[in-house]
Amino acid sequence: MIFLKSFHLLPEMEEYWMICQKKNIFNSLYPLKIFPEKEFEDIDFETITIFYGGNGSGKTTLLNIIADKLEALRKNHNKLGELFDRYVLQCDYELYHKEICNEIKFISSDDVFDYLLDLRAINFNVNRRKDELSEEYLKSKYDKNIDETLEQYEILKRKTDARKMTQSKYIRSRLVNNNLIQQSNGESAIDFWQKEIQEKAIYLIDEPENSLSAENQLKLKHFIEESARFYDCQFIISTHSPFLLSLEYAKIYDLDSVPVKSRKWTELPNVRTYYQFFKEKEEEFMNSSEN
Repeated sequence: MIFLKSFHLLPEMEEYWMICQKKNIFNSLYPLKIFPEKEFEDIDFETITIFYGGNGSGKTTLLNIIADKLEALRKNHNKLGELFDRYVLQCDYELYHKEICNEIKFISSDDVFDYLLDLRAINFNVNRRKDELSEEYLKSKYDKNIDETLEQYEILKRKTDARKMTQSKYIRSRLVNNNLIQQSNGESAIDFWQKEIQEKAIYLIDEPENSLSAENQLKLKHFIEESARFYDCQFIISTHSPFLLSLEYAKIYDLDSVPVKSRKWTELPNVRTYYQFFKEKEEEFMNSSEN
C-alpha cells in the first residue's frame, strides 16, 4: 500500500533565501546545498522506494528529513541543528489513508546494533546468574554448617531443593530467563526486523544490510517483499546492498546521478561492479562446482 505518495524538498530559491537570512546564527549550512546541486526536488513513492548512493550522497540525510517531517517514531533521535529543523518545517508532502496507518517509524542500523548489544548483555547476565546458582546449589547440598532455624526458611528451602534436584534442574528452576540466546548476530538481526514490523505502516530504514551476511540479506529482502505484499506496509530504504536493491517492484532513486533519476537495479554502478567481478571469476566457480 502507498501511504506516502510524494515529498517535496526545498527548491533552490528557498534555500538561497535561507542562506541570506542565516547571518551568523548557524555554524553550518547543513542540509542546504545538497539536493539543488543534484536537481532533486520532487520525490514520488511506490510501495517500496530506495535511495541509492555512495557515502556523502545524501541518502541518510534525505531519510532524516522525511522522518522528521512525518514525525516518525524512532529509538534514537540525533539533534541535527536548528537550520535542519527550519528546512524540514518548509518541506511538504502528500500522505494518503492516514486514518488506517498504524505507525510511521524510522529505523537505523544503530537500532539493530543496540538490539544485538542488549541480547549480549542478557546472555552475560544469564551466565553470571548460572554461576551464582551453581555455587548456591553446592553450598546448600554439602555445607552442614548452614543454620536451619525457621528464620532461615529460604536457606532451608534451597537446601531441601538441592537434595531433591540435580544441579541443572535446580539452576533452571531459579532462572527467570532459562535459556541463553544462541543465535548468531545475523539471525538475531532478522528477529529484530520481524519484531519491529507490523501491518499497515510506513518504515523508513537506513542501511538495514549492516551486520547481515549475504544469506541473511536475502532473507530480509524476502521478508520486506512479503510485508509489503501481505501486510500493506510501505518501505523507504537507503541502501547500496545489491540484494536489497533487487527488491521486487522497488523504485530506486540514484542519488549519485545529476540530475537524480530513477533507475533499474541492474543499471546501478555498484551492482555492475559486483556483476563484472563475478563474471570475470566465472570459470573458477565452474571448476569449483565440478569438483
